[in-house]
Amino acid sequence: MSNGTPTRPSGNANGAEALWARLRANPLVPLLVGGAAVIALVAALLMWASTPDYRVLYSNLSEADGGRIIGELESRAVPYRFAEGGRALMVPGDQVHRLRLQLAEQGLPEGGNVGFEIMDRQAFGISQFAERVNFQRGLQGELAASIEALGPVARARVHLSMAKPSVFIRDREPAKASVVLTLESGRALGEGQVNAIVHMVSGSVPELAMEDVTVVDQAGRLLSRPEGGAGGLDGSQLDYVRDLERGYRQRIESILAPILGRDRVRAQVVAQVDFSRREQTSERYGPNQNGNPAAVRSRQLNEQYRGGDELAAGVPGALSNTPPGSAPSPIQNPPDNQDGADTGDADPPVRRLNQDSVINYEVDRDVTHVQHQRARLDRLSVAVVVDYRDAVDDQGQAVSEPLDAEQLERIRQLVRQAMGFSEERGDGLEVVNSPFTKDVDTLGRQDWWRDPFWQTLLLSLGRWLLVGLAALLLFLFVVRPLLRRFLEQRPTQRPATAAPAPVAAAPYAARPDADGADQNMDAEPPPRRRRRQNGAHEQNLKDLQEMAQEDPAMVAMIVRSWMNRHD
Repeated sequence: MSNGTPTRPSGNANGAEALWARLRANPLVPLLVGGAAVIALVAALLMWASTPDYRVLYSNLSEADGGRIIGELESRAVPYRFAEGGRALMVPGDQVHRLRLQLAEQGLPEGGNVGFEIMDRQAFGISQFAERVNFQRGLQGELAASIEALGPVARARVHLSMAKPSVFIRDREPAKASVVLTLESGRALGEGQVNAIVHMVSGSVPELAMEDVTVVDQAGRLLSRPEGGAGGLDGSQLDYVRDLERGYRQRIESILAPILGRDRVRAQVVAQVDFSRREQTSERYGPNQNGNPAAVRSRQLNEQYRGGDELAAGVPGALSNTPPGSAPSPIQNPPDNQDGADTGDADPPVRRLNQDSVINYEVDRDVTHVQHQRARLDRLSVAVVVDYRDAVDDQGQAVSEPLDAEQLERIRQLVRQAMGFSEERGDGLEVVNSPFTKDVDTLGRQDWWRDPFWQTLLLSLGRWLLVGLAALLLFLFVVRPLLRRFLEQRPTQRPATAAPAPVAAAPYAARPDADGADQNMDAEPPPRRRRRQNGAHEQNLKDLQEMAQEDPAMVAMIVRSWMNRHD
């Protein structure tokens, strides 16, 4: 120790420097280090290329369901990872469908919806209020599970307000329901699907009207609208108009395609449809015609008799049935005047008979009740564009020329028949002949590289090509220069501890210096060459020749030692 500083660290530093110098002097060390680095990098690239493509198994899982699913995946030794901030669970893409079926068999994920199975776990002695609440929860869960079966719906939650009956009408409260939907990414519900959800909920809850069901999506948009709301607009009516216009358009294009070509005609149809509902009732009365007897509705007959009381009386017989006013029989009433003279009391008293008859007949009546259809076509407007036809000019080159007036008229007549043209309805038709642009044929065609199948295949091939290219570059720019450097430095720089060649096992003789004097070889002999494994005679001769060319002094020394030994 000098000046209070220990000398041991200095020796360690010198030893490290000496070791580093020996490593740098040895050409094999850079080759080994570079080769190990290249192998590690290629292995990392191979592992990256063979890494499976992860896809979403489930998203928006509850903590309980997530824990059960992760435990099941770990028991099956299935790799997994989290995405979207831990809200999505991802597994290898080739195992997604199989794992979903296996987990569904075990009832995973259970979700936050509880069905009627809650009624199986009721405690003994439960109160009526708790039983009613459990029934409501079970009904909500069953409805949510049914709604989640729809394709665009990812999750659903149903809130029910059950009806409260009362003996007083003013105290009765009807049932109401609210449905909150979480839709899949990029999916939407149509008007018909929303109406189906409303009908299903309304039909599953007692005393629940359709107008009391509200459907909302995850963005807070109201999906259900009462009839006549939102300005009277209805999605089904718009769908009906679109289907009607598409039907007329396809009908026109299909009848012109065999004549002009499918890509040489375009048609557009605008339909004006009246969706108003009207009912009409009329009554008409007409007199009896053509001598047809009318039906008697009612008949009333009234007879009134006025006069004396000399009515028929007595024992039934010929005399008692004598009509009033007739002279009595001479046997019963002999005449007072035998001379035949008439007296003033011989005339009968005055009598009167009145008859009234009232007959009521049915009058002709025609009652008509007409209910118009839900949709009535008011007007059609059709526009048809026809491409120029192909022709050959005088020089034999293909050209496009317009159609003549006769051909346009025939096309117009065909369109009129296909659309059912009606002047009374006020339909409009316009046929225009105009050249089409060249890129019309490519409309609607999807490039092959946009197909998801080809994208996945090209991505996989790109990974392996990238690994191969990286390995080739590493070999050309790292391994190959190191190997070449090692081969170039190997004959001149030999390790000091290498053993001499077998032929040089004898003591070395003195090597003459430049003045011809012999010197004892205190220095270590040069290293021997690598032993050959084949042991063939030709190969040994070749090795000796190479040795003589590389180090002739050593060969001369060996030969000299042999000569001195034999002397």
